Amino acid sequence: MLDPVDLGLTGLSVSPLCFGTGTQGWNGRSNQSDLGIDRLAYLLNFAHERGVTFWDTADQYGTHPHLAEALRQVSRDRVTITTKTVSRDTAGVKKDIERFLRELGTDYIDIVLLHCMTSADWPAEMEGPMDLLSEYKERGVIRALGVSNHDFGAFCATAESDWVDVVLARINYAGHAMDDTPDKVAPIIEKMAQSGKGIYGMKVVGGGSELTGDPGRAIRYSMAVPGVHSIVLGMMDEAQIEENLGFVGELALV
Repeated sequence: MLDPVDLGLTGLSVSPLCFGTGTQGWNGRSNQSDLGIDRLAYLLNFAHERGVTFWDTADQYGTHPHLAEALRQVSRDRVTITTKTVSRDTAGVKKDIERFLRELGTDYIDIVLLHCMTSADWPAEMEGPMDLLSEYKERGVIRALGVSNHDFGAFCATAESDWVDVVLARINYAGHAMDDTPDKVAPIIEKMAQSGKGIYGMKVVGGGSELTGDPGRAIRYSMAVPGVHSIVLGMMDEAQIEENLGFVGELALV
């Protein structure tokens, strides 16, 4: 079992390993969605029974129905869920959030991220959607807000934004599918965490399978970056779940 950790100053407590459902995910599908609703729901709960209480999804992954099925088997307050919107205007984000709640079968979402910010000016460009999401947060419909970045300028802007509670940051030792090199990204992650932001790392084993030859090394590196509270890994079967639990559990004991 994994002991939970504080996700920055969000007030959320999460497992240091997050179950990702977006491997090769975009346009409404992912490797995990391809498993089918029942199979992925089973794996989510298989992991949950072993302490993985943090689940990551997105509209673009097509896995909302899978999480909804998994939630039929576990108490809602025993899991932390992130989802993401790619809408870029206020009306679109509003429609997304209302739909996400229905698709997930829940009356609140723990974390909502603006998905794939690629502009250094995103805080100004997204002011309307950000204000709307803040209203949802004030009402308790969303518990924490944030972004995922796919550009170094956007990543730096995220570090300066007081609006951001949670950051999904690309980090691995080889620099695969990252916003910039690890030596440039890691100090910004630390800065974000020092300001109270919750940080969880993605692309831990690269953009696909680049670093899976030695997943332990990849996991150890990303979890050792100062400020990284949790890491998200897309998992496809019980063996991967057990293996990753072993790596993360060993580090938690250090």
